[in-house]
Amino acid sequence: MKVDLISEHADPLAAIGGVDSGGQNVHVARLALALANRGHTVVVHTRRSSASQPGSVRPAPGVTVEYVTAGPATRVPKDELPAYMPEFTDRLARSWAARPPDVAHAHFWMSGQAALRAAGGGIPVVQTFHALGTVKRRWQGEADTSPAHRIETEREIGLCADAVLATCGDEVRELCAMGVPEHRIAVVPCGVDLKAFRPEGPVAPRTERPLVLSIGRMVPRKGVDTVLRAMRRLPGADLVIAGGGHGDEEAVRLRELAEGYGMGDRVHVIGSVPRTHVPALMRSADVVVSVPWYEPFGMVPVEAMACGVPVVASAVGGHLDTVAGAGVLVPPRRPRALARELQEVPGDPGRRAELGAAGARRARERYGWPRVAERTEAVYTQVIEGKVGRLAALGG
Repeated sequence: MKVDLISEHADPLAAIGGVDSGGQNVHVARLALALANRGHTVVVHTRRSSASQPGSVRPAPGVTVEYVTAGPATRVPKDELPAYMPEFTDRLARSWAARPPDVAHAHFWMSGQAALRAAGGGIPVVQTFHALGTVKRRWQGEADTSPAHRIETEREIGLCADAVLATCGDEVRELCAMGVPEHRIAVVPCGVDLKAFRPEGPVAPRTERPLVLSIGRMVPRKGVDTVLRAMRRLPGADLVIAGGGHGDEEAVRLRELAEGYGMGDRVHVIGSVPRTHVPALMRSADVVVSVPWYEPFGMVPVEAMACGVPVVASAVGGHLDTVAGAGVLVPPRRPRALARELQEVPGDPGRRAELGAAGARRARERYGWPRVAERTEAVYTQVIEGKVGRLAALGG
């Protein structure tokens, strides 16, 4: 089938680790490739954010990335993109008038709005939100920079899309609370590249001291400051913080916080790491920690689990599906509770081995991209055939 993925701000070919560049970029890129490997023709529509980007790129057989001109050809924070989405929508509609896909799969709320308008009811639309405005507002309050209409727009998308793919059970509950019919929601998680993220392979250099790794986007809600406060209770351990740029506001804040705690010699803020180097970095750690305030899915814990590395994560969102029973969950924003686990796990080789094996098994059984693509394809097929009433059977 012809499948179009719409990902307005998350370019699947972009470098990972910036403020607006993370799990969604990886998800769209890997899903496109996995669907192409199943014989489908996939086009990804994303906004042109650089004058040097061509009209289209073919990164792999069966996959084309189309760069849509909408607003200035420069990076624009995603919360400022609504002003340019009408142009994005018009160009998408013209593209589909010439070459309609069998199904459109929108990623993030602005993509969903554009896809539904461009489709005009003639093309089935599947929606993955990746994050919900209701959850963001709950945790960030006045610090939430989302457009005022985001939450109501997400509700409309949930009601109008032919199907909504939730990445975890917690998101299903949020969607139902918004009024989205449960029979049109299917749980299809994000995936992990099991060829790259595996227990065997190169290991990055490290010191003799216990090593804790935090990796992800440099934004406050990722909770890395909680990790720093917990590390004050682990005087003999090192912390590596990877992601973003050295000059990013959050990276500077974390570095200053570490210096203020007298931990400048054992807290290393190393900036962005190429995707090809991430597995080796994860395998070098005694434990990978991921304690965001909220997390729609959380790819970092699953990638670490696939590498056979113990994971300590906050008990929120997707972690309740992925980490529970195969890693350690702690309350978000509780440095003392986190410190207790970070003291115990690295110091107990038997428990480290047990958690590592359980995590690798969980990742292998549930989160490989071929499995995720197969389940996504099943939803596409049901939507095209008009059998949305059976979607709930795909949950879990």
